[in-house]
Amino acid sequence: MLSNDQRVKIAKRVAEELKNGEVINLGVGIPTLIPDYLSDKKVYLHSENGLLGMGPTPPENEQDMDLISASKKPITMEKGASLFDSSNSFVMIRGGHVDTAVLGALQVDETGEIANWAIPGKTILGVGGAMDLVAGAKQIIIASSHLSKNDEPKLVKELTFPRSGVRKADMLVTEHAVFKFQNNQCELIEILSDISLEELKEITDANFIYNEKITQK
Repeated sequence: MLSNDQRVKIAKRVAEELKNGEVINLGVGIPTLIPDYLSDKKVYLHSENGLLGMGPTPPENEQDMDLISASKKPITMEKGASLFDSSNSFVMIRGGHVDTAVLGALQVDETGEIANWAIPGKTILGVGGAMDLVAGAKQIIIASSHLSKNDEPKLVKELTFPRSGVRKADMLVTEHAVFKFQNNQCELIEILSDISLEELKEITDANFIYNEKITQK
């Protein structure tokens, strides 16, 4: 289980990747923290329940539970934000109008293929927007813990959970490291914790390449 500090660390690192002017969809979990760590970046945060222009988390005394994200968390609206129905929200996603989707994951394989909607043998509530976002967003960033609740690696050689689509992730950010996926390869580009490279390999099932001069924050 991640601490709040670790969750914030991941959200902040993903926020560094977002570019001014982009339309960004934020998935359930760690991605919902990102609006609070964008600094002066001007991006357009999209919530699949029907909002473009989502702002940071409101103070507790100003929360209005009629204004929530797709994760059912209280939110604010930026000046100029727009509200629309769910069908139009998915038209935006399926029409290729979302620049980046930041999603959680149950597993990611070493080529970047994603499983984030079902665990075999457990009750499935529904796909939600996962498959649409995997298919429709121009870039996919996964924000996730490095290990599952059962301490199993989430970055694996091959998926054992149902995949979310044929499109693959461009980047994975965990509490320990940042990985990029290119040409069906996984590359470690940054270490975010005080973990050693050997320790990271021990908790990662997937093969990954790296530069010997890998940076560590």
